[in-house]
Order: sequence, then structure tokens, then C-alpha cells
Amino acid sequence: MKFKSTISLFVTAAVMAACNNRVSVSDTGLKYQIHDENEGRKPKVGDILTFQLVLKNNRDSVLRDTYKEGKPMQMMLQVPPFKGSFEEGLAMLAKNDSASFFISADSLFSKMMQPLPPGISKGSDIQFTVKVLEVQNEQEFQKAQAAAKEGQVKKDAKVIDDYVAKNSLKTVETPSGLNYVILKEGDGVKPVAGNMVSVHYVGKLLSGKEFDSSYKNPQSGGKPVDFPIGQGMVIPGWEEGIMNMKKGGKCTFIIPSTLAYGEAGSPGVIPPNSVLLFDVELVDVKKGPETAPGQPTPGQR
Repeated sequence: MKFKSTISLFVTAAVMAACNNRVSVSDTGLKYQIHDENEGRKPKVGDILTFQLVLKNNRDSVLRDTYKEGKPMQMMLQVPPFKGSFEEGLAMLAKNDSASFFISADSLFSKMMQPLPPGISKGSDIQFTVKVLEVQNEQEFQKAQAAAKEGQVKKDAKVIDDYVAKNSLKTVETPSGLNYVILKEGDGVKPVAGNMVSVHYVGKLLSGKEFDSSYKNPQSGGKPVDFPIGQGMVIPGWEEGIMNMKKGGKCTFIIPSTLAYGEAGSPGVIPPNSVLLFDVELVDVKKGPETAPGQPTPGQR
């Protein structure tokens, strides 16, 4: 009797699980499957959602997986662009909810005015499986971002201090948190915002792993790279570091993540929140383009 009761409970649980995982269809034609549902505030247009996403085609091939990328998506909820859209699905979910939405590939890419990419069949659905981590209005989001950045600044400072001590480095530290080692003091001019600079560089992780180098870059043929300084063309750590150098000088920059690639990193190359090393040689400094009288110089705010 006890054995039969156990089987009965098992079958009942299995049936309930199957019911909970059935695909439903909304009034607008959105096909969805709720996995976890909690009571909580549902997002409205303009709110920012932070969520994990696994994207699959109709052959169950994974097109994207933010779990493997190591960083969830963040997206401001927009007015649904078409009936049965992903945005409609997101509006159904509160914090900690999870669900799968089956979105028409034809409607999605037609609205984006793009052809169907390889791996996506005409007439098929794309499966968006979502786990909502946070629902915030714009003010809440900005406050959380500021707090996260402040916390990351402290973490980066500790990492840099430990690295400098371990390697017995003599560095110059700026108020922003940038550290640099002067390898060779240049004897030329210091660049200012609007100047064109020419630099050679090697970029490395703190582990010593090299991820980029002007000497090995096939696009530049191993020549220095040229760019205007002070115009946001490069990461903030480069802007500040290079404007502290003189022509002909060489430095190693130890750049906190908040002045480099931040929490985004560079997928497959630079992990999120990475402190970076750059060996930089300032090869040349030239004046930028002339501006008409009364016009601001390049880089001027």
C-alpha cells in the first residue's frame, strides 16, 4: 500500500510538472512556457531588465548563451514592435521568474529589416529562454550602477596594489587609479587633447598573457597606430596615460577595469572587470587639424 501511494504521488507530480511546462499562447499569438513564477513587480516600458538568456533555433542549436559568456544581458523594455514579440514576453516576468518564448523568425528579422541569418529557417521560431535577475526603473538602475562601479574601483585598487608589491614596481599613481611605470623618459613634447599621436603597444592581462600588439597587427603591417588623443577614440586609461608621456617615452600602464573595458570586457579576449597591462611607446606627436576661428578645438568640451 505504501509502495502504491509512492507511485501515485510520483505520477501526480509528473503530471503537474508537465502541465506547468506546457506551451501557452497569448491573445496576440505569443507562444510561451513558464518555468518559474513569483509574485513581484512586473516591468513596464522604460524599465531596465537584467536577465540570463539562452537563444536556440528550431533545431535546438544554441545561438547564444549568456551563462557561458559570464555576463547577463541588460535591456530597457520597449513598446512591443510586433504582435507576439520578445518584448511582450519580458513584460510578463517579475524578478526571479524564468520562461521560454517562441518568437517568429520571419516577424523578428522582417521588423529589423534584415534577411534571415544562416541557421535560421523561414517559418521557424526562435526560442528565447530567460531568467530575470533584476527589474529596475532608470533611477534604480543608475544608483545600482554607481554602487557597482564604486565597489569595482576598490577591488581594482587592491589588485593593482598587490601586483605592484609582488613585482616590486615603482609606479606613478594618478587620482583616477591609473598606475604607470616610466621605462624611458621621453625628450619631446607632451600631447594635449586634439593632437594626433603615433604609438606602439603591447596589451597583456595581469597573468602576462598577450592579447594585442601593434608590432604583430597585420592590418597595420607592424607599424605604430595613429589616433587623435582626447576625443574618446581609445579607452580612458590610454587617454590619461599617453597625455602624461613625452614624445619618445616608454611606459607600462597598469589600468583598472573601470578605465579599460569594464564589466563588458571583450568576449573571448578580455574577461569582465580585468585590470590590464599596456607597454606603450609614444613614437610621435603632431598637431591635429586646424579649426576655424571661434570653433572649439578637437577634444574640447
